[in-house]
Amino acid sequence: MNTSKAFTRYVWVVLVTVFLVIIAGSVVRTTQSGMGCPDWPTCFGSIVPPTDSAQVVFQPNHIYKKGQFIIHNDSLKYAISKFVSGTDYTPNNWKQYEKHNYAKFAVITTWIEYLNRLLGALLGILILVQVIWGIIHFKKMNTIVWLSIGLVLITGFQAWLGKTVVDSNLALIKITLHMFGALAMVFLSQYILFLIKGKPSVVVPRQVSLATTILGILLVVQLIMGTNVRGQIDNLVASMSYINRNGWVAELNIWFYIHRSFSLVIAALVVFIYSKSKGLSNTSSTLARRLLVVVILEISVGIILVYADFPRAAQPIHLLLSSIFIALVFDNILKLKATK
Repeated sequence: MNTSKAFTRYVWVVLVTVFLVIIAGSVVRTTQSGMGCPDWPTCFGSIVPPTDSAQVVFQPNHIYKKGQFIIHNDSLKYAISKFVSGTDYTPNNWKQYEKHNYAKFAVITTWIEYLNRLLGALLGILILVQVIWGIIHFKKMNTIVWLSIGLVLITGFQAWLGKTVVDSNLALIKITLHMFGALAMVFLSQYILFLIKGKPSVVVPRQVSLATTILGILLVVQLIMGTNVRGQIDNLVASMSYINRNGWVAELNIWFYIHRSFSLVIAALVVFIYSKSKGLSNTSSTLARRLLVVVILEISVGIILVYADFPRAAQPIHLLLSSIFIALVFDNILKLKATK
């Protein structure tokens, strides 16, 4: 197989894995599993998290390793050093975990968060391999290699940010930054693929190119508003524990209504791009058509969220479609060239 083709396929694997990480992160948030592992990078002080609640409470005559966590008197404790416990809990062997006061355990939420971390670690390894492969294949530090290095740096930032998200007990601003970091990885991967293909361009009327750029800007604004709405949903989940979901819309503030109405503006702009692209080259029509299909799917899922009482399964799909939509618009911006 041609090395360039193999490298291109590998970059596609990385890009798909980024989207899988985005889905996993959404599932974590939807199921309220973000604090399933209260520490980072370990989970309850271990490489492999506990599988039973008995493992996170004090056990007599048990060997505890240094840093292992337990929940005692509704607080999180960790072992100061390796020791064998006696028949009773001895405070001198333990230290209070002070980064947050979250002290709960549920097998499902713990393993959802743990698998999310494993997927993130896999992505980091894949990206590191991409950098090494890129340096060997391209033989000099060209743009593709530098962009791959940029992916490594963003991955490192995402890992650090993931730690601070846990330490802050899921601060909304940090979760939002985490999401934008994932999108930055998508954009870099797309740009690498664009460069490998030799910067192909599709000539379209200036109004189509301009409308596509405006669409990209509006989508970023829409995503920011969406994270605000998502934060409100998280607060409702925390206060109502998924009870009375049919009353959630009434509890949301004006940002929800702006976010919902703004989607119609975006849809209208996509329809405009599609209408102006009809009759042009097959490639430009395809680029516009895929935007139209995704925006229809996205609005449909949004309607389901509102009128079907926010089903859990629809929330990750909504975020995935949003991410794909933004990625498609960015891809169009790269490929479209306006006529003079």
